[in-house]
Amino acid sequence: QLQLVESGGGLVQPGGSLGLSCVASGITLDTYAIGWFRQAPGKEREGFSCIDSSGRSTTYGDPVNGRVAISIDASKRTVYLQMNNLKREDTAIYYCALSKFSTCRFGSSPSTDFSSWGQGTQVTVSS
Repeated sequence: QLQLVESGGGLVQPGGSLGLSCVASGITLDTYAIGWFRQAPGKEREGFSCIDSSGRSTTYGDPVNGRVAISIDASKRTVYLQMNNLKREDTAIYYCALSKFSTCRFGSSPSTDFSSWGQGTQVTVSS
């Protein structure tokens, strides 16, 4: 049974760093891309990072570009997200999701190109 489980969220001060993990079970990570999304209170879920099935191509959205790095350890079935220089506006629930495709693409809505989701992990940036 396919399952994605995120971990690593928590409370961090502005300017701090945090590392998130997404562990997949029931599937190998060499077939589909994996994306990271986040949803802040009162806002829509937005995709902001993705790594393709080969692990060689990554995508970053403008709000986080230069501050986050996505990587994969296929042997551990784990996708990592390192976030640096965190800002208060990064506060959200962070989700990883399995793409329907081997390449990264963010469609008009999160469900357009991503089929399976983790339960999310809360990231709070506050002093």
